[in-house]
Amino acid sequence: MAEAWLRSLSGPQVVVESAGLEAHGLNPYAVKVMEEVGIAMSGHRSTVIDQVDLSSLDVLVTVCDHAKESCPMVATEALRLQHSFTDPASAIGSEVSVLVEFRAVRDDIKAYCQTLVDTYQLS
Repeated sequence: MAEAWLRSLSGPQVVVESAGLEAHGLNPYAVKVMEEVGIAMSGHRSTVIDQVDLSSLDVLVTVCDHAKESCPMVATEALRLQHSFTDPASAIGSEVSVLVEFRAVRDDIKAYCQTLVDTYQLS
């Protein structure tokens, strides 16, 4: 969701790539809640960090504690920013309650990404 928000909120000169420590595929709930706000994620894919060229990064943003703990082993001169979001994939309960959690995290991620865009003049 962070990749989709940054692509949507930043200017065309900003290259946004997303990768995780593990590839799990796109979560259908994440796709659904992003589509609710007009952002299609159909072209997105789950990528592992080993598949991304980190040498050209200006900024490396991690969005969970697991990545924060594991990213020190990533060799890059990029500015490192970290913000932990609740992992909505761990939500349990009815579909309605899971969607509520995904929407809340979606909105938190949007606010954070907007702050990044404003702070680093990415538009």
